[in-house]
Amino acid sequence: MTTTVLTRLFPALLLALFATGCASVKLDATGATPATVEKLRGANLAPAKAGTFKLAAGKDAAMDTQLPGLRGLRLEPGKGSWSQFLKDTLVVELTAAGLHDAASPIVIEGQLVDSKVDAAITTGTGRVAARFTVANNARVVYDKELAIDVSWESSFIGAVAVPEAINQYGALYKKLVAKLIDDPDFRRALAK
Repeated sequence: MTTTVLTRLFPALLLALFATGCASVKLDATGATPATVEKLRGANLAPAKAGTFKLAAGKDAAMDTQLPGLRGLRLEPGKGSWSQFLKDTLVVELTAAGLHDAASPIVIEGQLVDSKVDAAITTGTGRVAARFTVANNARVVYDKELAIDVSWESSFIGAVAVPEAINQYGALYKKLVAKLIDDPDFRRALAK
């Protein structure tokens, strides 16, 4: 389901969920981003595979499965964890560019360091951060923490503010993967 469709249908869905007392929505990774795929295709990178993506050590386990800040709505990752959502986002982009290879000796892994959203009145905010590593034949050749922060004008009306916050939050993962791909050190780690 595209974010445009989600935005149009979400107010009705919210009303139905709040009326029944069950306010929960699942978010799954969507299709590839054309600009990111083009960058990948033009970067002369070797194919890689996505390894383990998990919550960073020492972080509250709830951060990987829950997302407060949406005015009572519970937004859940479609496959059980936000770290898996990050992995799925990366795999979608790599696959669309023809650069995902499950047999590759180059392995990209990630640890979710931060994940939050707030559909506050006047200004909404969101943040996703992760530590990425790349290993080539089991030798780590890249290790860096990257983050994406965003803020936007948020409505007083929950039926407007919450769908916008969900769209903004979901887009953070695509932006984080794009930031990873734009990182010159990452490109060197995957260079042919």
